[in-house]
Amino acid sequence: MRPSGSARVAGVAGWPVGHSLSPRLMASWIEAAGIDALYAPFAIAPDDARHALEALASTSLCGLNITLPHKETALKIADEVSEEAKAIGAANLLTFHDGRISADNTDALGFMQALADKEVQLDNRPVVVLGAGGAARAIVFALSKAGVSEIKIANRTRSRALDLSRALEIEAVIVDWDQRDDALADAQLVVNTTSLGLKGAANLDIDWNRAPANCVAADIVYTPLQTEFLKRAAQNGLVCVDGLGMLIGQARPSFEAFYGVEAPKTGQERALLEAILGPAP
Repeated sequence: MRPSGSARVAGVAGWPVGHSLSPRLMASWIEAAGIDALYAPFAIAPDDARHALEALASTSLCGLNITLPHKETALKIADEVSEEAKAIGAANLLTFHDGRISADNTDALGFMQALADKEVQLDNRPVVVLGAGGAARAIVFALSKAGVSEIKIANRTRSRALDLSRALEIEAVIVDWDQRDDALADAQLVVNTTSLGLKGAANLDIDWNRAPANCVAADIVYTPLQTEFLKRAAQNGLVCVDGLGMLIGQARPSFEAFYGVEAPKTGQERALLEAILGPAP
């Protein structure tokens, strides 16, 4: 169905935004749902972010997904903020109603959905989170809400890991970066939230021989889809969760918030996005 002049319009805002997979994913759901809707990318320079987002909120758009580097700005301009967005300190979802802006964050939900899709069961063993930036904050928030007994945070700057723990009001175990391998000994899950392993960046060095055989490795990166972090974990026989699952998981509640219907479960989401990403190098 081609969108009409009455179509519900939403999009994704970031800088840059041309690499985003969200427009293709959302378009596939719009087509499958057979609704009169459109989802478009909006490239917004950092210096223009506040003005541009507020201006878009005053149009007929029903909302925006927000990607880097605008997630904190999106939170600041909101009239209403969800518990998740407030705790995480960033918004990846803005919805517009009668001139008012509501902010939410679906990253935590998306991560937990990615684990569920892989049938990962969290037990009473520790979880190790590598990194202490905005993505780590969403992951730690999700894990704390899930009732994980112990969360260990390893970051190159120890003070940032401490700040994250205090901001979320949890008693995380802070691990020095050069001792991160020691934290793997009894881990049920190890999550990379750093940019290490991202296309063009250095790889994350982890000694997977130190991890239990039933440990799970998760990476929020999806370019490349199979990072060295995950490749080496897989070579050790560990279950791996890549960043594509989180991307799809966080998009579903956004679709419903924009268009008022659930995102169709076509079963083709991963194949579609993998085709766009292309074969692994």
